Amino acid sequence: MENTRQGMLILPQFLIAQPGQPPLHDWGVRVAGAVVTDAAPNADLRARYPGDTVWEAPRQVLAPGFVNAHAHLYGVLAHGLPLEHAPAGFWPFLKDFWWPLVEDRLDEEMICAATDTLLVEMLRSGITTVYDCLEAPHSLPGCLAAQAEVARQRGLRTILSFEATERVSAANGQLGLRENADFVTAMRREGSLVSGLMCFHTTFSCSAPFIQQAFGLAQELGSLVHFHCAEGVHEPEYAQRHFGCGPLEYYDRLGVAGANALASQCVQISPAEIGLMAARGMRMTHMPLSNCEVGGGVAPVPDLISAGVTVGLGSDGYVNDFFEVMRGAFLIHKAYRQDPQVMPAALVWQLATEGGARALNLDKVGQLAPGWQADLQLIDANFQTPATRHNLYDQLLLYRNHTHVRAVMVAGQVRVREGEVLGVEHDALRARTHAAAERLWSQV
Repeated sequence: MENTRQGMLILPQFLIAQPGQPPLHDWGVRVAGAVVTDAAPNADLRARYPGDTVWEAPRQVLAPGFVNAHAHLYGVLAHGLPLEHAPAGFWPFLKDFWWPLVEDRLDEEMICAATDTLLVEMLRSGITTVYDCLEAPHSLPGCLAAQAEVARQRGLRTILSFEATERVSAANGQLGLRENADFVTAMRREGSLVSGLMCFHTTFSCSAPFIQQAFGLAQELGSLVHFHCAEGVHEPEYAQRHFGCGPLEYYDRLGVAGANALASQCVQISPAEIGLMAARGMRMTHMPLSNCEVGGGVAPVPDLISAGVTVGLGSDGYVNDFFEVMRGAFLIHKAYRQDPQVMPAALVWQLATEGGARALNLDKVGQLAPGWQADLQLIDANFQTPATRHNLYDQLLLYRNHTHVRAVMVAGQVRVREGEVLGVEHDALRARTHAAAERLWSQV
């Protein structure tokens, strides 16, 4: 059922209009164009708009689409990459594996093949917005424009950036910053669902003038600035040795810690740095599963939320089924804190939707309310036990995955119907990704 200017009524068993708030039984929404124009009991919507197309969704939950607030789309090519000796520890993972064997060998075709595969996978998982960090120093310039063409075809709300760094050379770092600045400007002129932001890597791969230059360019553009922060113990130890403080305290000393700063990971940060993030209005994105994979630790997300920091969830390009990412955020902190009350399901749903949208500074994304973007998903709610207002968040989070997503809409356009991503030739997509991966692996 395609959307029309006349309007479409989507009538589920439950509506999650504002994630974190109680679900609404037998409520639905009206979509016209790219936005939700009304949310009300199903019977009221039928009465108000008798001429609209009706999408009947019995035994389904209508919810905002997930916002994957941090991903590395190219990372899929490293799934299964042959390694004679697996790296031990975060720094060897970067220095001996990720940089030389993956990022330094990426070219435009590899990047586009991986991007296409993961955007399709993410749509299938109910993700309607994704922010991607690309680091492929030898694909500059022009790699973001190539990615953008893929994103336009798939129809997600996509934010792209290049993770600029001086680790290859100062000149390559400047190419990365220019790639971001030019892309942000070009996408604003275009006015599509694809946009950009400024991005650099870390304090241990970027000099102070380089970091300040990135923030200066972002200020001129009115853009967020993304950076990885304290993903393991390496960066905090580096910052203490070289700067005499933690990495977030160092950013504050440089005069760049503010509301346009988006720090991902933030695993090994101090209570003082949590307070600093809250005081400066800094944003944060949490990757519970990939933090486990690299042995980085468990981020103090409950403390960040209690302090008032805006937090979103991301897959890091590792496991991209967002139900699994939410389960990680729901379970890991309970075990780590030995407290089953930490990170309740309703809060995790908020982080996975509106929280991520706020972290990315997106307007009117993450709720299903009049005037908000029609980015939504329908999820099968035929559980083994009755679904109720008091248990729905837990039922969905614990007992659903991407196979239960029945439909996805982005900006009012249907992208998934009956569990199938529209317009995808899966065999051709898989063959292209396999070819890209094999070419990358052949260099190992």
